[in-house]
Amino acid sequence: MEIINAVIPVAGAGTRLLPATKSQPKEMLPVGRKPVVQYVVEELKNSGVTNVLFVTGRNKASIENHFDYDSELVRMLRESGREDLLSTLEFEKLNLKFFYTRQKKQIGLGGAVLQAEYFTGKKPFIVANGDCIIGLYGVSSILERLASCFTEKKADAVIAFEEVAIEQTSHYGIAKPAGKGGVFPLADLIEKPAPCDAPSTLAVAGRYVFSPAVFDAIKNVKPDKKGEIQLTDAIRLLIKEGGKVYGVKLKTDEKRFDIGNFESYFASFMEFAVNDSLLGRDLKNSLRKLLK
Repeated sequence: MEIINAVIPVAGAGTRLLPATKSQPKEMLPVGRKPVVQYVVEELKNSGVTNVLFVTGRNKASIENHFDYDSELVRMLRESGREDLLSTLEFEKLNLKFFYTRQKKQIGLGGAVLQAEYFTGKKPFIVANGDCIIGLYGVSSILERLASCFTEKKADAVIAFEEVAIEQTSHYGIAKPAGKGGVFPLADLIEKPAPCDAPSTLAVAGRYVFSPAVFDAIKNVKPDKKGEIQLTDAIRLLIKEGGKVYGVKLKTDEKRFDIGNFESYFASFMEFAVNDSLLGRDLKNSLRKLLK
């Protein structure tokens, strides 16, 4: 089954990246040569998606502007003899339909996904977090593997997971697998457990495939202490009610680059930059000098 609908939640305020995100969405921060969310959109396009819904919030208009065709910019580049830069705008020609809806009140990732109910209808859909990149330069097959698992297992939900250090489990939703291997059924999903309580070191990696059953689950979970509706809780409810929920592990070359705080953002930018085909070598030489 080819899944053609995808949802990208981008409504978060990005407070851990202030002041850089005061007037700019964190999803528009550059990693290497592109903003984070462009890698995500191109990943979706490469997996067969044709319709993309952005769930946005305040100060997110630059995302919509980025994916619009800018005829004035094209004209200026041509008239100024800088046509060599036109290739950097090829993403504007992606054969995708973009839709935007605003999450008026930030009530968690579950609340953001619920905004997509009328967009996806009765069809399965992908959720791709807009603040993380899977694989160097966004090269990955994880979405295809999630979709294949969804179809083969006739699942209600399939979730991507990555191995993390045991001391990092308190930052993520952590899988309790009901089997072994790269594809496994989920017995439970624990939100940010302490290392001593973590059932595994498999952390949610920001990519999901859902059936419409997830919407009823989201509606039936209670908000947490912060008043947020956690997607993790909705997935747990699906499992509890007998739904078929599976996990798929990222491969070793499918590193997740998280742009959630300055530490991970700096590390992600640097890895993309030093591997740049044109400028990476000179940057490495500059870094060696700086680090002496």
